[in-house]
Amino acid sequence: MNIQPTLENDFVRLVPLEENDFEQLFSVASDPKIWEQHPNKDRYKKEVFQNFFQGAMESRGAFKIVEKNTGEIAGSTRFYDYNPEDNSIFIGYTFYATKFWGSKLNPKVKKLMLDYIFQFVDKVNFHVGKDNIRSQKAMEKLGAKKVDEVNVAYFGEPERLNVVFEITKENYLI
Repeated sequence: MNIQPTLENDFVRLVPLEENDFEQLFSVASDPKIWEQHPNKDRYKKEVFQNFFQGAMESRGAFKIVEKNTGEIAGSTRFYDYNPEDNSIFIGYTFYATKFWGSKLNPKVKKLMLDYIFQFVDKVNFHVGKDNIRSQKAMEKLGAKKVDEVNVAYFGEPERLNVVFEITKENYLI
């Protein structure tokens, strides 16, 4: 199972993140509005984003999201924490430039990722900050079910309360 392939559909390309993508991706991430509901509200600061980016690189499952019509970098997402015991993986660390909010890009990205990864796993989980109502609603629109609340320490950051959402292969294929 390759958790960092190039994936694409008619609307978006998910391209494996590379070290030389930092400046382009930070230009998207430097908008404080992106992080308002996120557990780490300071991620728009370069030194804080550098830690996020390092975690993305070390995950070996991170992507830059490219909008196909314009070639513009829309944001980033990743696969992480594969668990062979219950044949599951997480999708997360996703953010988009505000110009893409409400554009239906997120469901297109998630569908692309889910269609691919359900060839290999039975369950996909998502961590969403407890106060990130916008992202929780996006999860519900995808058909994900809230299954737990846990403290999560994002890469190099303190623990924060998160809601865990889940989509099973069985329910996704319905």
